[in-house]
Amino acid sequence: MEPLSSGLLALWLKVAGVSSLSAPVDVSALLDLPTLVEPGKPDLKAQTVIQQYLEKLAKIGYNPTQGIWLQSDKSLLADNLGTIPLPAASLTKIATSLAALETWGSDHQFETLIGATGPINNGVLDGDLVIQGSGDPFFVWEEGIALGNTLNKMGIRRITGDLIIGSKFYMNYEAVPVLTGSFLRQAINADLWTPDITQQYNGLPKGTPKPLVTIAGNVELARPPLPKPVLLIRHRSLPLALILKQMNIYSNNPMAEMLAESVGGAEQVAQRAASAAKVSQIEVQLVNGSGLGKENRLSPRAVCAMLIAIQRSLKSSVAAGQQPAYTIADLFPVAGRDQGTLVGRFIPTSTVIKTGTLSDVSTLAGIMPTRDRGLVYFAILNRGDDLNDFRDRQDDLLQTLVRQWKTTLQLPTTVVPSPPASPSQNRLGSPERNEIRLKAQ
Repeated sequence: MEPLSSGLLALWLKVAGVSSLSAPVDVSALLDLPTLVEPGKPDLKAQTVIQQYLEKLAKIGYNPTQGIWLQSDKSLLADNLGTIPLPAASLTKIATSLAALETWGSDHQFETLIGATGPINNGVLDGDLVIQGSGDPFFVWEEGIALGNTLNKMGIRRITGDLIIGSKFYMNYEAVPVLTGSFLRQAINADLWTPDITQQYNGLPKGTPKPLVTIAGNVELARPPLPKPVLLIRHRSLPLALILKQMNIYSNNPMAEMLAESVGGAEQVAQRAASAAKVSQIEVQLVNGSGLGKENRLSPRAVCAMLIAIQRSLKSSVAAGQQPAYTIADLFPVAGRDQGTLVGRFIPTSTVIKTGTLSDVSTLAGIMPTRDRGLVYFAILNRGDDLNDFRDRQDDLLQTLVRQWKTTLQLPTTVVPSPPASPSQNRLGSPERNEIRLKAQ
């Protein structure tokens, strides 16, 4: 594919409505930025496949701004508008995942502190139960049930005061304290369970107790002067890597927004992701951490560079002796193994994938293992209104490329999920992540 001239590029950007670049962009300068791609000859067969893909889209009248980037290791294989930021939809979650890893590391666990403002006697907490979160985006029904059982284990069955909810306590993907508090109140008292909660309970190990902790008072938001509770329980979340996997398998928007807020907001996510990926800030433009809205724009090159940066971050953790050793397949869905947004897709088996969808945006990115080209990093950012057609064409494109480069019989370890570490702890609703800090009287 021939490089785009500045005039043609400007025309295509205008047609696509790409107006977020306030000044003319020197594309050659962008190409010279330090990245993980070195100069080299593109793969002519891959370029031909991409050219045919684009021509077919053009013939049926699709928007001409279709972004594509293919690279293998440090070699550029093919690109179209590869350095131009385009609406990325949920590929934005790749940036959020990278920023979260850069901030905390793959084995980080968010803490939720459970305290009491009064004495505990004969199964009664004579005071308030106080919850202080730290941004755990994956505290759901199962975690609340385990917390209720830990309170029962401590001998606490009744609370005379209120349930006080502090900042950054999220539950069931909600952040509003009155909702999160109401959810927790239900979770710790099986007499208040709905069929929904019972269904989640039924997925816990056989013999898991049903908690019974009643709260006489109301759900209240913590307000100054803040109560000074005695710490009862320190709850630790699942490791960040496993949280990211759940977020990315189902492309969970609230989880992504919560993580982005904890990182410092969309601007911080963009800055950290661009820096770690070694691409220009121009190529990473975000207004949130989830990808909702066409204002979230990533260049195809930046998407691939971020995937490589995530791999590098995970390898650095292993080199530093951190355990467990996660791979990128522990953070994103894998074709042929995981469900979520991959249901109904025909993507080559063992490809690590992230999907993205808006009303007229369909995106796909990931890492495809091949025999002849090794790991192929790809990003496809499509614009148009027939999303099902785009998905089919994206899948066909990957299948064509893998037929060309052949399927590898030996998968690189970097795209193979690691064996589960501490399986009893690393499941939802594990009581082992609740550390009792005070013995009840």
